[in-house]
Amino acid sequence: MENATYTTLTRQAGLMREMQVVANNIANAATTGFRAENMVFSEHVVRVENGPSISMASGNIGAASELQGALTPTGGRFDFAIEGSGYFLVQTPAGERLTRAGNFSTNGQGDLVTKEGDPVLDAGGAPIFVPPDATDLAIGGDGTLSSNGRPLAQLGVVRPVAGQDLIREDGVMFRAEAGFAPVENPRVLQGFLENSNVDPIRQIARMIAVQRAYEMGQSFLDAENERIRTAMQTFLK
Repeated sequence: MENATYTTLTRQAGLMREMQVVANNIANAATTGFRAENMVFSEHVVRVENGPSISMASGNIGAASELQGALTPTGGRFDFAIEGSGYFLVQTPAGERLTRAGNFSTNGQGDLVTKEGDPVLDAGGAPIFVPPDATDLAIGGDGTLSSNGRPLAQLGVVRPVAGQDLIREDGVMFRAEAGFAPVENPRVLQGFLENSNVDPIRQIARMIAVQRAYEMGQSFLDAENERIRTAMQTFLK
């Protein structure tokens, strides 16, 4: 198989992966706290002795977009949104994870939890307990929860220590491979939720471009296959 065919095949595989990423972004355009993903293409080149080099390209998922999603007022006392950088700290069965989805509630024990029932952690990494009589729950700009002027806990707002070193584990939950650190001077709003930062128009336009690029690559492969087939038939005569 020639280099041109190898290159086109790897490009097709990358485009197929990018189509999956774009489709996932569009599907989560209305998911609270969702971060859009982008593709990063890389190329591996190997020098061949007494011959041309061989390259192999692959499509990899890049870092999640850090663009701020629109903040929608809900009035919910357990709805929180981060304005600016940072992630809420959550304890899951697989370990501590980061999320921008602040649509929380309390469980039967009074702990602040996510939609999935995972405990939301404070700045010290401990679960946050909300007393049953805390009917006037309020929050300071730094994420400090209080009731009747009495501080209860401070929401843990952290950032990955390695910049964009985040691995998505599901729609809105991330794992920081190199760990995380507290955000200095976080800004947390109560009664708001952050919308998905997906731009549907741009994603649909990208989907059309990827589809056309894939069709062009497939046309090239079909033409190359026909060329090789014709050549083989000619040589065998």
